[in-house]
Amino acid sequence: MEKEVEKRRKEIIKLDHVMKYYYRGDNIVKAVNGIDMTIHEGDFVAIMGPSGSGKSTSMNLVGSLDIPTKGRIFLEHDNISHLTESDLAQIRGKKIGFIFQNFNLIPNLTVKENVMLPMMFQGTDIYEREEIAEELLKKVELGDRMDHYPNEISGGQMQRVAIARALANDPDVILADEPTGNLDTKTGEKVMDFLKQLNKEGKTIIVVTHEPELAEAYADIVYWLRDGKIENVTRHKNGFNIEKQERELIKKYQGKGKSSGKKVKRKRR
Repeated sequence: MEKEVEKRRKEIIKLDHVMKYYYRGDNIVKAVNGIDMTIHEGDFVAIMGPSGSGKSTSMNLVGSLDIPTKGRIFLEHDNISHLTESDLAQIRGKKIGFIFQNFNLIPNLTVKENVMLPMMFQGTDIYEREEIAEELLKKVELGDRMDHYPNEISGGQMQRVAIARALANDPDVILADEPTGNLDTKTGEKVMDFLKQLNKEGKTIIVVTHEPELAEAYADIVYWLRDGKIENVTRHKNGFNIEKQERELIKKYQGKGKSSGKKVKRKRR
C-alpha cells in the first residue's frame, strides 16, 4: 500500500545509477560511485554521511549544480544529465532554492536586496521583487531588518535571510547544505523549524548533514552515504530510531571523522 501511495505522488528528482569521477593526475577519485535516489513532492529528505562520503557531491548533483560522469538525473521526468551550464542555471533558478552553511549573502547589498536578487535573474519586475522580498522577510520574522546589511545582523538572522532568498522564486524544492553548521543549538533548531514548516506547507526539503540527531528529528527519509555509495536508507514512517537501529552506522561514521559542528537536540514526534 505504501509503495502504491508513493507512486501516485509526483516525482521531483531522480538519480539513476549516477557516478561522478574526478581526475587528479593519473588517479581517478570516485566521489559518487553509482547511486540511485528518488525524491517525491513533499518529502523531507536528509543526505547523511561523514566527510569524504560523497554527500557534498551528491548535493551538487541533486541540486543541478553539476552533471554526472555517468548515469542520468531527472528533474520532473526531464533528463538534465547533459544540459549546458546556462540551461541548468535557468532550471535551478525556477525549480530549486539553495540554503548554504556559510549563508553566501552579498555583503554590499541590504537584506531586502539579497532576497530580491534571484528574482532579477528570472526577469521579475522590480516592484514585484520588492513586494515579494518584503513578504518573505516578514515570514521569517525579519521585517524590521530589511534595510540592514549582512554584517549588521546575527548568524541566525543571516540564515533566515538565506531561507527567504531561497523562497524568492517560489521553487518546488529547497536544498539546504549543513544549514545549522555555523549556528548554536537553539538558533539551529529555529532554522530547522522554519524548514519543517515549509515542508508542511508543501515544499520538498533536502538537507545535507553529518548530524544524525538532526536527521532523526526532522527528516522522513535518510540516505546514508559512505565512499560514494548509499549504504542504507531509513524511513521515519517505518519507525526508524537513530539510537536503536542506526547505532552501528553512527559508530562507523564517528570512527571515520567525528562531527565538528554543533548538534541539534532531537525532538520527539
